[in-house]
Amino acid sequence: GAVAWSGGLIITGLGVMTHQLPLLFLGYGALGGIGWGLGYISPVSTLMKWFPDRRGMATGLALTAFGGGAMLATPINEFLLSTFFELPTYLGSLDQVPLVTEMGKRFAEVGGELKEVVVATEFDVKSLPVTAKPGVYLVGTGSSGAAKTFLTLGAGYFTAMCIGASMQRVPRDGWLPKGWTPPAPVNDGKTILASGSVHYNTALRTPQFYLLFGAVAGNATAGVTTIACAKTLMTDIFGSALPAVVTSSYAAAYVAALSGANMLGRLLWANVSDRLGRKNTYFLFGLGIPILVAVPLLTNTVIQAPSTAPLYLFYAGTFGLVTFYGGVFSVLPAFIADLFGPKHCGAIHGRLLTAWSAAAVGGPLLLTYLRSRSYDTALKELATQVDPTTFANTFGAPISELETLAYTKTVNIHNLLQLLPAGTSDPTPALYNDALYAMAGVLCLAAASNAFIRPVNPKYYVKESKDAVLPSAQVVSKSA
Repeated sequence: GAVAWSGGLIITGLGVMTHQLPLLFLGYGALGGIGWGLGYISPVSTLMKWFPDRRGMATGLALTAFGGGAMLATPINEFLLSTFFELPTYLGSLDQVPLVTEMGKRFAEVGGELKEVVVATEFDVKSLPVTAKPGVYLVGTGSSGAAKTFLTLGAGYFTAMCIGASMQRVPRDGWLPKGWTPPAPVNDGKTILASGSVHYNTALRTPQFYLLFGAVAGNATAGVTTIACAKTLMTDIFGSALPAVVTSSYAAAYVAALSGANMLGRLLWANVSDRLGRKNTYFLFGLGIPILVAVPLLTNTVIQAPSTAPLYLFYAGTFGLVTFYGGVFSVLPAFIADLFGPKHCGAIHGRLLTAWSAAAVGGPLLLTYLRSRSYDTALKELATQVDPTTFANTFGAPISELETLAYTKTVNIHNLLQLLPAGTSDPTPALYNDALYAMAGVLCLAAASNAFIRPVNPKYYVKESKDAVLPSAQVVSKSA
């Protein structure tokens, strides 16, 4: 796991440095994904062997550490990026540098040649980790700091993971906690406890596997999307309405707080599941539905009357939503052990984590697509309100080329608003409404999947041979 994860980060850094997209896919996508999976499952499986009487607590402890890593990683990543960041070459203010627009891109004459440039507004430079002036910057100069950050993280993670792996131990075969006897099979509506174990290949033939897959994927979609797009969500929804409050540092603190919510949820809900049962705990995660439905109402409020109340409600709601996300994965290993038996829990867990992959890919893609569609609609509506002559003089191209200008990011909502009368409503906070409603619908499907989960039919259990070694608890009862 350490070799794959750290090696993936180093290859990603090389890909960023050389601008090779295939290296990014290979490093961060393939090798990084393999390393993440191996590093994730191993300690979970080990702790469940040490605490068979408190499976929820065991997985909660392991995955709390996993979620807590994200809370530590946020400030570390921000520090490394700001340390390695290099500002692009500044050519001057917009009124000092003559620009030419070709195929939607802006060019300026530098050393007798036309070179591509980008125009940074005051809104753009506020998000940079260093102080910068609005104006014209030369494309291809400077550095985001991403390449050196990936290389540094690769070396650091390799060292930390190797130290952790060297300290892991598993109990001997047949070991049980002192004074604890494995419980009898249960199905009281609150708890589902299997009387046998299902082989990991056989599990794929049971309906319970796919129902649990749907419950995990649906519940994870909202949380992983919120975490992946947290900073963008905060700045887009509240940044324009409350610029004095939602600064770059505030958004970074929000991301760190969500990492803390992820960590808290993994420990909290895993322990709750030991009392309420795994299935009932998964039902509680459905509380994310009203949270997602309420966010568009908050965005409409902040558009019409900017105030901090909707911001704090959004903060609290998404914090709760991410605790549910953390709980989904800390409760999952114990849910699997209860449903399919403990013998092949690790292998089945690995297969069910593909639901996480589906959520990690599908959730942000869905949000990006629906936001992009809303953005394009809002941009066109704003462009129709701009005087055509003013538009052409500002961007060097007629309004008929809006699509090309938007694709190259020469035109965006913020610089169009500068051409419109003061008080024109900024549509940015409402760009996520359709995506949030869609995620609420996905959570409804997850709740339905969880509702249909029933105990696995005993015909799927592994048939133990007569010569198999019995667990110590069974040997004692048999000899008695």
